[in-house]
Amino acid sequence: MSSEVATKKVAKVLGIDGSVKGELELPSVFGTDLRPDLIRRAVLSSQTARIVPRTTDYYAGKRTSAESMGVGLDLARVPRVKGEHNPASGSGAFVPNVVGGRLAFPPSLGKKYHERINVKERRLALMSAIAATSNPEAVIERGHIITTEVSLPVVVSDEIKNLKKAAELREFLEKTSLIYDVLRAKEGIRERSGKGKRRGRRWVKPKSLLIVVDDSAAPVRLASRNFTGVDCVGVSDLNVERLAPGGHPGRLAVWTESAIKKLSEIYQ
Repeated sequence: MSSEVATKKVAKVLGIDGSVKGELELPSVFGTDLRPDLIRRAVLSSQTARIVPRTTDYYAGKRTSAESMGVGLDLARVPRVKGEHNPASGSGAFVPNVVGGRLAFPPSLGKKYHERINVKERRLALMSAIAATSNPEAVIERGHIITTEVSLPVVVSDEIKNLKKAAELREFLEKTSLIYDVLRAKEGIRERSGKGKRRGRRWVKPKSLLIVVDDSAAPVRLASRNFTGVDCVGVSDLNVERLAPGGHPGRLAVWTESAIKKLSEIYQ
């Protein structure tokens, strides 16, 4: 894994007023090579791990006294319900090609939905996804809007953690020119096509900023909820899905100073 890591980088530290407060040496994880193949597999593994295997009741469609009458009666040989003077009498049952019959090939509990991935591969995928947040080409290719004023990775002083109101966070985004990507996500909201509209997934919302703090309980988490596509997460809760939604690396991320320092402790 050491061969995948390049030299260390230095990032500018911004204040909440948008001015440069200083510089911070980035941990070596930001020099990891981009591995889109591993990132896609790691995201797929996380998504398929949430699938709950399901199947039908073993006796579904079989709880009937129906039997075939045999041949020579000028009737189809499907099993028919026994009895007389009953609406169901004589109607087909049990077989897959009749109303109320069993399923021919019901979903099986033995099917393997989970895409497994090795622990070292998952770790390398996470490191690669972290490094992609400092790669301008990957960020732009993912569809984010960054101006020439924005230098990646975006590192901000810990003052941002204490922003409790959306108006305060919006002011910071405007001063750092990150508001354009939030507006892109807001204007990109569209109605989902297909049946998902009837299943609680009516709107498709693009992803925008990812604010990474050292503590997931920071007040800025509440302020960020009012912006479309903006998420706030603690360093210890980082995963590949957060950093590369849909398996596409290069999410525009805002790191706090303490988050970078905590990241250095994790990836020494």
